Amino acid sequence: MSTPLVTLLLFALWTVLVPLGAVGVYRFRRVLAGAAMNAFPADDVQGPDWYKRAMRAHANCVENLPVYGALVVGLAFEQVDSRLVDALAVTVIVFRVTQTLVHLATTQTSRVVALRFTLFFVQILAMLGMALGAFAPGWVA
Repeated sequence: MSTPLVTLLLFALWTVLVPLGAVGVYRFRRVLAGAAMNAFPADDVQGPDWYKRAMRAHANCVENLPVYGALVVGLAFEQVDSRLVDALAVTVIVFRVTQTLVHLATTQTSRVVALRFTLFFVQILAMLGMALGAFAPGWVA
């Protein structure tokens, strides 16, 4: 299996683990403590700040997964096999996980938000580099 495909699967797994590990645990504990199963409206997120950040971090993953998936499918279709593309794919998943962890584990000061944006921007640059690999395979050979 190619590195971009492995990182796509890791991205998908991460997208599932974030709500399971943060949102799911919070909700499960609340239900066991007597909260109603429908006490968690998606359009009006209520709860501690970390819970709200977990919901947003999961949404960030969901929003970016299809874009990354399309890039990886394009690379696979074009049979692009490049160390540069592999390195960019690893960069995307490492920076995605790091961005999520920073989002979940820290108070959102201006400095932390700037760090999160930097982590996101590096992912975008890496994905653009991967897109060049799909459109111009000779560029990344």
